[in-house]
Amino acid sequence: MAFGEGNSYQDQKTLSEINVVPLVDVMLVLLIIFIITAPLLTHSVKIELPKASTEPSTAQPEHIEFAIQANGEFFWNGEIVMPELLMPRFMQSAENSPHTELHIRADKMAHYEHVARVMSMAAKAGLTKIGFITDPTLE
Repeated sequence: MAFGEGNSYQDQKTLSEINVVPLVDVMLVLLIIFIITAPLLTHSVKIELPKASTEPSTAQPEHIEFAIQANGEFFWNGEIVMPELLMPRFMQSAENSPHTELHIRADKMAHYEHVARVMSMAAKAGLTKIGFITDPTLE
C-alpha cells in the first residue's frame, strides 16, 4: 500500500549522513558529569609519611644453626648435643630472645622422625620461626 507513484522507490537516493544529535547529547551529559566531579577529585588529605633511610639494616636476628646427621646425631651451632638436652636449650633460647630463629640443616639420608621431633620440641619451647637450610649443589 504505497501512496504515490510506483517507481518512486527506485528513484530515491540512499541517505549517507550520520545522525550526530544522540552523540552530542551523550557528550553534553558526560561534560556536565566531569564538571561536577572534577572539584571532588582535587581534594586531598595531608599526611606525614616516614622518611626512609638509605642505609641497609645490619641487625640480624639471633638464630640457631641446627644440624641433623644421617646417623641421628644433633649439632647445635657446630657442637654435638645429646637429644635429652635439646628441650632445655630450646627453652633457654626462647626465654633469652623470643625472635630467635631455628635453621635446620638435615642430611638427606636423615630420618624424618628426627626432624619432626626437633621441630616439635622447638615449637613447644616457644621458637616459632623455624626454617630449613638446603644445599642445591649436593643434588
